Amino acid sequence: MRAILVSLCLLFCLSAQAQMFPHGETFTRQDTLRGTITPERAWWDLQHYHLEVKVDPDTKSLSGKNTVLYKVLEPLKRMQIDLQAPMQLTNAEQDGTQLEIEHDGNAHFITLQAAQNVGEEKEVVLTFSGKPVEAVRPPWDGGLAWKTDNNGLPFIANANQGIGASIWWPNKDHGYDEPDQGVLLSVTVPENLMDVSNGRLIGTDHDKAAKTKTYHWEVKNPINNYGININVGDYVHFGEKYAGEKGELDMDYYVLRDNLKKAKKQFADAPRLMEAFEHWFGPYPFYEDSYKLVEAPYLGMEHQSSVTYGNNFENGYLGRDLSGTGWGMKFDFIIIHESGHEWFANNITYRDVADMWIHESFTAYSENLFLDYFYGKEASKEYVLGTRMAINNDSPIIGIYNVNSEGSGDMYYKGANMLHTLRQIINDDEKWRSILRGLNSEFYHKTVSTRQIENYIIQKAGINLKPVFDQYLRDIRIPIFSYNLKDGELYYRWENVVDGFEMPVKIYVDGKEMGLIPTQNWQSVDVPQKNAKISVDENYYVGTMNISGN
Repeated sequence: MRAILVSLCLLFCLSAQAQMFPHGETFTRQDTLRGTITPERAWWDLQHYHLEVKVDPDTKSLSGKNTVLYKVLEPLKRMQIDLQAPMQLTNAEQDGTQLEIEHDGNAHFITLQAAQNVGEEKEVVLTFSGKPVEAVRPPWDGGLAWKTDNNGLPFIANANQGIGASIWWPNKDHGYDEPDQGVLLSVTVPENLMDVSNGRLIGTDHDKAAKTKTYHWEVKNPINNYGININVGDYVHFGEKYAGEKGELDMDYYVLRDNLKKAKKQFADAPRLMEAFEHWFGPYPFYEDSYKLVEAPYLGMEHQSSVTYGNNFENGYLGRDLSGTGWGMKFDFIIIHESGHEWFANNITYRDVADMWIHESFTAYSENLFLDYFYGKEASKEYVLGTRMAINNDSPIIGIYNVNSEGSGDMYYKGANMLHTLRQIINDDEKWRSILRGLNSEFYHKTVSTRQIENYIIQKAGINLKPVFDQYLRDIRIPIFSYNLKDGELYYRWENVVDGFEMPVKIYVDGKEMGLIPTQNWQSVDVPQKNAKISVDENYYVGTMNISGN
């Protein structure tokens, strides 16, 4: 009965042209098809992609095929594949038989002919071509960037986290299912250029007649769709070996020919980040696929084992310190932030884009953990507190589920300050570090929900943090520590909070530390001086209100 009700609900949602939500958001059928685990997605488990693509810089077009290996979970025969216009899905085949395709906007429903037996692995071959959406301001607007370098040679890359991988190749474009057996990318480019993609280069073919080269890159680990990338340019390579927690890690760097000297200096931050993040988060999650830093014609992106870089070979964020404290100029923002995503985004990946905070909050927080490791706890504190000026508190950090809807941009630095606050609540840095490392072990190469992350942290902390998560992730208000000092008695409570909110906090009474666990109800405690000075530890992301007038 439950399955029938779920199917009826899904059918109703999909049949509606638009859905209205409480804050006035409107979502279309296409949003729902993209954001929902539809019946046409749920019955098959993605195992492997072999993506073959030819890049034509002259026409700004792509063509190729994607061989999709999947395991049958239910004996159904209608498959959803996603590819966004103006790209075209021109053919689908299985076992040499051409299949019928029903096109519904960006969703394409393929009717398979042969019986799909539960447990067996099958392949479907998808042929595609077209001129993909050109990114005007990547990585924010998404698409393909078709640029040229200083020597007039093509410089091309994709950046498509928000808009989706289906902007340029056909796939199962939903975060919940990753190819368990990895990906093989075969990318054909003009012979005077090189393609750099995810994983390891396992071969190169040179077609002298066609004046092209094909680069074959193998990814052995699961990978999220948006993390799969192509980078085409006049690249040169250098690299090093890093002695990491799981042994020797290959660290390779690809930059435009003219930038080699600058890159050899600037990319010194790469082994430093590996040292700091393996300390805090555990081993780099993709030793088998190596680590790469690849110059790209836009700011940067967290493509798994192929982190893209365009920060002008300078510290800060395009030469600026986002915290305003000076600490942000101690590292190259793009190298540190985008590589931090290897743990939170690529190792641990959201099932639904509404939970994108799992990627961005932890990775924004990784910036101050990098500082903590190399420059100390005070530097870390100053940096994360400095980023509060970027918080808007305009809408909840968690988005709307099943319609491909991200939450507020506050997922970056409000999320980072929430995590910094959790560190204060737990008040045990080794336990906090074990939780961060434990997350990357428990959810190694998995897709997750917010509830899974919350429950893990709550369990390991041994503290009821549910109201804290509800407050910072699902509400836009900041808790206010309200107090009244009267006749040597301090009355206090939380205001501006969700129902049932309670959170430990550290305060100072005339400079002397005191720990309290306020709730929404007034409590009191004796203080030594009638006119004592009260302040809240600034490491907690809360407001303060003195209602006594003192």
